[in-house]
Amino acid sequence: MSDKPSFLRLTVELTVEVLDVDALQAAALAEIRHPEADLSDEERAEQADLVSSDETGASALQWLIEPDHVLALVDHIDEIEPREAMLGVEPSEGPSEEDDEEAHAH
Repeated sequence: MSDKPSFLRLTVELTVEVLDVDALQAAALAEIRHPEADLSDEERAEQADLVSSDETGASALQWLIEPDHVLALVDHIDEIEPREAMLGVEPSEGPSEEDDEEAHAH
């Protein structure tokens, strides 16, 4: 095999239904307030305000998912090395018609 590095970009799109925004926000706030969170007091307050004021729950969910968690979906994890991880969460109108068709096909 070549000595030249080989990279793959993994893109995952997941639509979730938020059943309890308050519980989602409470879980995110617990993470933000956790003593081991790498945040200054100012950052902690800013993030807590952001999570509390976001009625969609997107900011809370973003706090609860670490991009590295996606690696658990990949077998043979010893053969890859994560190099970059970005996570974005945004409100959605719900599953697309394509998603509904795939769900019923399985």
